[in-house]
Parts: sequence; C-alpha cells; structure tokens
Amino acid sequence: MKDLDDHKKIAVLIDADNAQYSKVKAILDEISAHGHIVIKRAYGDWSSDNLKNWKKSLNELAIQPVQQFAYTTGKNSTDASMIIDAMDLLYSKRFDAFALVSSDSDFTKLAARLREDEMFVFGVGERKTPISFRNSCDDFIFTENLGGDDEPAESKAADKQKAPAARKGQSDPEELIPLLTKAWEQFQDDSGWANASAAGSFLKRSMPDFDPRSYGAAKFSQLLENLKGKLEITKKEGNGNQIAYRVKRTKPKAKRRTSTSKVEEHA
Repeated sequence: MKDLDDHKKIAVLIDADNAQYSKVKAILDEISAHGHIVIKRAYGDWSSDNLKNWKKSLNELAIQPVQQFAYTTGKNSTDASMIIDAMDLLYSKRFDAFALVSSDSDFTKLAARLREDEMFVFGVGERKTPISFRNSCDDFIFTENLGGDDEPAESKAADKQKAPAARKGQSDPEELIPLLTKAWEQFQDDSGWANASAAGSFLKRSMPDFDPRSYGAAKFSQLLENLKGKLEITKKEGNGNQIAYRVKRTKPKAKRRTSTSKVEEHA
C-alpha cells in the first residue's frame, strides 16, 4: 500500500459557474496523477437552474457542493466564497498544491498569492481562459485536452475526419521552434545535443499552459518526432530511453554574382 504522506496533498476547488460538469471526472483523474486529492469542493448557487445538471457528477465523484446565493442580480458571489475558502485552506498548512478549476480571470490574483506561499498551483479551464490566469499557475491544463461527454456524436464523427493538427483547435507545433531553440542553446552538451527532459521542463516554466496534447502529440518525445523537419532526434547512448535533440541550422544561400560584377572583373 502506498504511503500517502509521500504524495502531494491537493485541494481541488471548482467554480461551477465557469466549469463543465461533463469534464469533472476527467479533471479529477488528471489531477490525481500528480498526488492525493484531499478536498473536492464545487462552488455555486445550487438553487439556480443553470447548475441543475451538476447533481449526478457531485454525487458520483463525492464532491462537496458549497452553496453561495447571489446577493445581487448580475453579480457573482461564488468567486469571493471560493477565494476565502482557498485562503483558509492555505493557512491550515495541510496542503502541497491547489487545483483551481475555472476559466475566469478573477482567480489570477488567488493563483499568484498561493504561489507566493510556495504552493504548487494547477489551473484547469477552457482555451478561452485569459492568459493572465494561465500564466499565474504553475501548470495550466486545457479541458479540451481531456476526456468528457460534452460533445455530441455528430461533432465527434466530424472531428475524426479532420487533419490531426486541426482537431479540437490544436495548435501548430512549429510555433514552439523559437522556445525549443532557446532551450537547445541553453542545455546542449559538448556534442551539440540537448536533453529532451530538460527542454520540456523549460517549456513548462516558460508556458504554464504548454501541453503536448495541444499540438496533437501524446508525449513531449512524440511532439519532437513530429518536428523532424526542423529538429534532429536521437536516443542518447548510456542514458536509457532518454531522448535528445538539436535544431537544424539552415545553410545560407550562396550569393549570385551579378552581370555588373562580371563586367567589372573583365574591365
């Protein structure tokens, strides 16, 4: 039996007003891979018809619903309740990490404050999540990269017909070349090869929302393989299955001698 004390203790706080109930199980599975989830809370006005579909997910996944009535029409009181709870949990000194599930930029300051206390912060939200919140987290996970049953069958069938790079709004991996080049320049050894693991960590620090799945790859090593036109890939000898890469340098084109210069040479 695993000793849970050796794993990160994680508090998962869900802004139900800005999260998808159909993605919650996949989100918890993703976060569970990083540690032991101690607290699961979802915040919202559960008397509202907008949240009526959450009941099944809350019951099945043992998520504690936290009721927060809207004091004024058009104003969201859920955010304040979730922020206060997060600070109370922070001061309890019981946790190693927080997972904030929301696509709302209002949690940007909360994520930054938690990190100031050396908490590891996961953010989970849709691609529309403002960049400010995404960059305030240590690791931001797009829900589009996770499983779930929120897509109709027709949409899933059409998605399969698309080219890999176009599925679910996937990004072009070539946009990572500048960062991969920077990582290569920083981590390359004497023979000019950079360890892929170090490069992957560098990308994650530079882009908290970096995820190979956003680029049609299951793993970082596969992402590098998909960029073979721009990179050279190899397995480093003596390092097990570790992958190394180096950036292909384009050779400058030879300058053509103009007819004018030829005339001058004959003169």
